[in-house]
Amino acid sequence: MEEKSRNKSFGGTTRFYSHRSDVCDCDMSLAVYVPPQAEAGPVPVLYYLSGLTCTEKNFIEKAGAQRYAAEHGLMLVAPDTSPRGVNLPGEDDSWDFGSGAGFYVNATEQPWAEHYQMYDYVTVELPDLIRQTFSVKGDRAGITGHSMGGHGALICGLKNPDKYASVSAFAPIAAPSQCAWGQKALTGYLGTDKSAWAAYDATELVQSTGGLETSLLIDQGEADQFLADGQLLPDVFSAACAQAEQPLTLRMQPGYDHSYYFIATFMEDHIRHHAAALCSS
Repeated sequence: MEEKSRNKSFGGTTRFYSHRSDVCDCDMSLAVYVPPQAEAGPVPVLYYLSGLTCTEKNFIEKAGAQRYAAEHGLMLVAPDTSPRGVNLPGEDDSWDFGSGAGFYVNATEQPWAEHYQMYDYVTVELPDLIRQTFSVKGDRAGITGHSMGGHGALICGLKNPDKYASVSAFAPIAAPSQCAWGQKALTGYLGTDKSAWAAYDATELVQSTGGLETSLLIDQGEADQFLADGQLLPDVFSAACAQAEQPLTLRMQPGYDHSYYFIATFMEDHIRHHAAALCSS
């Protein structure tokens, strides 16, 4: 990886990198927080997936996570949300599809299939790159995210219990097959066959996979405009978890919206959730 910048932060360092991705066939960017404990030995990793329109910078600059990651000795890794500048027709035409809106799927439809392989990037290539570059602890990481990234965290966790020891989300798009954002993205990237969508829908996955042994943590603001618009559907996901006997802590937070003010407020709880699974040994 090529390091772009580095800043001292809570005893560790916040760093920005770029690298050539074989999976996405383009240059990709990411942010990494290396906690002070990394000077003494390997540390566990927590991945954060951002939402629509975001880059690798939003979380690392706005969420206040470094303070809590430093307390527990967690490395934070935040990738970009899509390939950038690959010159596909229409890639920059809308904010909820294309650039900044990769939805963490492996696209099968043209022209997106050549570059938009975000699921394999997040679950295979990026962890390999982190292991090659840093001294990390354990065979399994944690994963979390916000909105579209919350959707990504849930599907990655549910599909790969061998890779992720802990999973959480902030205001996730929890049933993308049933909302306008998800239907637009899944049709564009995967086509009109809805059976293909199920592999990237947390509500469908929790029923088909039987869920995880570990408990999921979700925070959702009750004043979230996208909750009111029917884009997030936490109640649908909660019902599916209950049916599958998947342990879930869904916390509805009065007065909170969809912003990073909301995320920063409850970030400490999520870091603790992951640290309990990743830092115990």
